[in-house]
Amino acid sequence: MLEHIVLFRFKPETTAFTKEKIVSELMALKGKVPSILDISAGPNFSDRNQGFEYGLVVRFADRQGLDAYQVHPDHQHIVHELIRPALADILAVDYEFPR
Repeated sequence: MLEHIVLFRFKPETTAFTKEKIVSELMALKGKVPSILDISAGPNFSDRNQGFEYGLVVRFADRQGLDAYQVHPDHQHIVHELIRPALADILAVDYEFPR
């Protein structure tokens, strides 16, 4: 199994509507990207967030699943059209673990 974790820090001018649209579009990928086993996303409420406002966790069976997700056209659309224009910083962690 593989866990893909992404933390987002948005530009100050990014609206709440845009942030929620990003979450909504990311969550909808589960029905579009076959390799996604599970996905969750939402606002960060931790006081140890170092400015990262939202988190995303996506689970895949293996690295090939992650690779397929990364290049999937629906994922690429969200990245280029919604996330990148709103993003100030991003942090990603990918790790494998036994089933």
